[in-house]
Amino acid sequence: MTLRRGFILFLPRLVGLLVVTCCSMSIVYMLACTPKGDNQQLALPRVHSPTVKEGYEAILQEQEEQHRNYIISLKKQIAQLKAELQGRTEQLKSMQNQYPDSLDIQLGHSKPEKAQANLLAFLHSQVDNAEVHSGVKLSTEYAVVPFESFTLQKVYQLETGLTRHPEEKPVRKDKRDELIEVIELAVGSLNKPDGISKAKPRVYTASDFVEGIYRTEKNKGTLYELTFKGDAKHQFKKIVLFRPFGPVMKVKNENVNMADTLINVIVPLAKRASKFRQFMQNFREMGIQQDGRIHLTVVYFGKEQMNEVKSILENTSKSANFKNFTFIQLNEEFSRGKGLDVGARFWKGNNVVLFFCDVDIYFTAEFLNSCRLNAQPGKKVFYPVLFSQYNPSIIYGHHDSIPSLEQQLTIKKETGFWRDFGFGMTCQYRSDFINIGGFDLDIKGWGGEDVHLYRKYLHSNLMVIRTPVRGLFHLWHEKQCLDELTPEQYKMCMQSKAMNEASHGQLGMLVFKQEIETHLHRKKMSNKKT
Repeated sequence: MTLRRGFILFLPRLVGLLVVTCCSMSIVYMLACTPKGDNQQLALPRVHSPTVKEGYEAILQEQEEQHRNYIISLKKQIAQLKAELQGRTEQLKSMQNQYPDSLDIQLGHSKPEKAQANLLAFLHSQVDNAEVHSGVKLSTEYAVVPFESFTLQKVYQLETGLTRHPEEKPVRKDKRDELIEVIELAVGSLNKPDGISKAKPRVYTASDFVEGIYRTEKNKGTLYELTFKGDAKHQFKKIVLFRPFGPVMKVKNENVNMADTLINVIVPLAKRASKFRQFMQNFREMGIQQDGRIHLTVVYFGKEQMNEVKSILENTSKSANFKNFTFIQLNEEFSRGKGLDVGARFWKGNNVVLFFCDVDIYFTAEFLNSCRLNAQPGKKVFYPVLFSQYNPSIIYGHHDSIPSLEQQLTIKKETGFWRDFGFGMTCQYRSDFINIGGFDLDIKGWGGEDVHLYRKYLHSNLMVIRTPVRGLFHLWHEKQCLDELTPEQYKMCMQSKAMNEASHGQLGMLVFKQEIETHLHRKKMSNKKT
C-alpha cells in the first residue's frame, strides 16, 4: 500500500517533468529550424528615423522570403525521400514476387522441397526476363548482344579469342561440350512422342541438324535456336532452347591482409642499359615510393654494359635508400628462361611472390596489389594480359610532338592492343614455381619458354587466373628478329613485330598515304579554281 501511495504521489511530478521536457525540446527544435542569415546581423533602422516603417517592412519581407525558401527546400527534400522510399519499396516487392524466399534458393536449406520450387520459379522468371519471346528496346547499336552461328563441325564467331579464327572447330572443351549437349537435347525433344499422331513417327538424328544460332545475356542465360530438316523439301523443324543462369550465390567472404606480402621482381637482362634506366625510374616511383613491399633481382648476361647497369642500380639504391635488390651475373648467352629460373631459385628467404618481368614493361602500384591478390600458394597463379603500346611515331605522327610516356599509356584501340598471345609476365609463389619444375632450360634466345611454363600450370591442379589488367603496359621498342632463331621462333618474332607497329586502320593509312595525298592535292586545286 505504501508503495502504491508513493507511486500515486510521484505520478503528477513525472507528468509535469515530461511536459517541461517536451516544451524544452520544441523550443530547441524551433530555434534549430529557424533559418540563419549569412552570419550577419540585420541592420535595424533607428527608431526616430523617417524611414523606420519602410525599414521594418523590408526586414519582415526579407525574413518572410528566407522562410519561404527554407520551406520550399524542405518540401523538395521530403519529395525526394518519398520518391526514393517508393522506389525501394517497389524494388523489394518485385524481388519478393520473383523470389518468395531468396534464402530457400541457397544450397543446404532445411526445406529442400521449398528450395527446389523457388529455384524452379526463379529459372522460369529468367526465361521471361530474357529476350526470348519478344525483342526489347535498345538505346544504340552498341547495346545489341549478337548471336554466333554453328553447324555440326564449325562455329562462326565475332569474338575470336586467342585463335583469331572467325571460323573454327570449337577448341575450348566447355564450348564444344555445350553445343553437343544442346544438339542432343534438341534431337531428343524432336523424337519425343506427341501422343496425338497415330502414324509411325520419324526418327531424327544429329545428321538432320542444319544450323543453329546462340547468344548469352550475362545475367539471364543462353538462348539457342536450332534448325533441323523437315519432312519435305523446304520444310524445317525449329527448336528453341534456353539455359537459364541460376541466382548469384555467396561462395566465400574473407579478409585478405597483404601488408607483409613481398614481391620479388625478376628481370633478365643483356645490354640495353638505356632501357634499364627507364625501367628503374618506373620501379622507383611505383615499386619503392608507392608500394614499398618489393625486392628486385636482376640477372645479367655477359659483361658488355654491365658496369653501366650496376651503376644505375646502385644510384637508385643510394638516392631512394633502397637495399632490397640482388644482382646476378652470368657469363653465357642470353636466355630469358634461364635468367628467370636462376633468379627464382637464388631467393633464400620465406615463400615469396615472384613477378617475372622484362625491362620494357611499365607497371603501376595498383598492378602490384593485383599480383598479390591473384596468386595463392598451392592454389592460384596469375597470368595478366598486358596492354601493348603501338609505335608512338606512327600514332602521334600528325601531332606537333610526341606526348610524355605517362600521357601515352592510355588503353584505347588507337594506342595499343591487349597482348593476349603473350605469357611472359606472370605472378606466382616461388613454391609453386619450384614444384612445377621451373623453365625448360634447353630453350635459348627469344620466345617459347613462357608458353612452356604456362602449359605446365594448365596441366596442373592450380587455377590459372588469366585477365586483362589496366596497370601493366608493354612499351614499344623496335624488334629485331635474329637469324640464329629457329624457324618457329623466327615466325613468332615476326608476327609479334607486325602486330606491334600500329592498328589495322593506321597501317592502312600508311599503305594508302600516296592516294590520300593525291586526293587532298586535287581538292586543294579544285578549291583554288572556284
